[in-house]
Amino acid sequence: MTRTAGQDDEEKSARQRLRERRTAARRQAGRVLSRDGALGTLRDRLTLLHEAAPQVYDLDEQADLYGDGVVAALEERVAALLGTEAAAFFPTGTMAQQVALRCWAGRTGNPTVALHAMSHPEVWERGAFTAVSGLRPVQVTREPRLPTAEEVRGFEEPFGSLMLELPLRDAGHVLPTWEELTEVVEAARERDAVVHFDGARLWETTHHFGRSLSEIAELADSVYVSFYKSLAGFGGAALAGPKTLVDEARTWRHRYGGAVFQQFPTALSALIGLERELPRLPDYVAHAHVVAAALREGFAAAGPAWARVHPEVPHTHEFQVWLPYDADVLAEAATRQAERTGTMLFVGAWAQGGPGLSRTEVTVGAAGLEWTADDVRRATADFVDLVREVVSG
Repeated sequence: MTRTAGQDDEEKSARQRLRERRTAARRQAGRVLSRDGALGTLRDRLTLLHEAAPQVYDLDEQADLYGDGVVAALEERVAALLGTEAAAFFPTGTMAQQVALRCWAGRTGNPTVALHAMSHPEVWERGAFTAVSGLRPVQVTREPRLPTAEEVRGFEEPFGSLMLELPLRDAGHVLPTWEELTEVVEAARERDAVVHFDGARLWETTHHFGRSLSEIAELADSVYVSFYKSLAGFGGAALAGPKTLVDEARTWRHRYGGAVFQQFPTALSALIGLERELPRLPDYVAHAHVVAAALREGFAAAGPAWARVHPEVPHTHEFQVWLPYDADVLAEAATRQAERTGTMLFVGAWAQGGPGLSRTEVTVGAAGLEWTADDVRRATADFVDLVREVVSG
């Protein structure tokens, strides 16, 4: 039967109402596994700066102009953490990575960038590598894991750079083992390619690898890190690597429009994140193991017959949950749980992964450390009951 324009409009309106209810429920929920500061009010964000900024930087210093002052201090802090010669602040990670790989293309003489089909530039950046920077991305694999050394060695054409997203977010925030990662890097070196880490969430990986940030970054020729992913900053990113590369990247940053007049709020929020959140990330990862196990147990006890937590043991403090229902059904159940009980087990959006199959991302943050395994199992049982209620109408 052909749908009418009126039916389509009504469906859009219903989804919009659900989004608004879900947003309100998330803000009002007393218990969540993580609380995203970016979704707070302007007052909340300004309060953070007012209270925490004096603890991380001398506020009697002159405000920054075009990257000096507090921005330069942030760059030095990142370079020290990652063990690189230098680092440059960028307003966005998209710009930072384009500049990094453009610089490497000029040095290697090869604009081809080997990457994963599910990597951020391929999925979320509208072909920016090619459209803006003249790069040519080629996909090493589509498997829901990082590329293997064998795939890198056996790839059928030359490439100048290999980009590895650590963790690979869209595959479930997955990581290779340390041995697998070192083998992949060695395979790229054998092909005379440079290695760039898309480390937007690199901060989260130390627990899984059992290595420091500097040991992880040392494997790559350059590394990008984000300040709002994992660290709860206002935005911004950094490109770290050899001083000659970073100096060249600053020139391209200017050409790309990234030489912003003043960036002190973002830089201060990044320093706050490095001070407050970075030391706690291993605790979040460890507790994510507890939460994931309790979710599996809760779904096994309460149904549905098919449910998946992926990875079963999370590699970071973020992971996926897959359930055999449409996304709208699960979003409605999550919203009702928050509205009725003050607990919101799943605060993230649900994405349709196929007919009658949806997934969401779970992040375990400071708020999640208060949850016991029993808390998670009880909340899972309540959520399943609400899913059945929504389905039954």
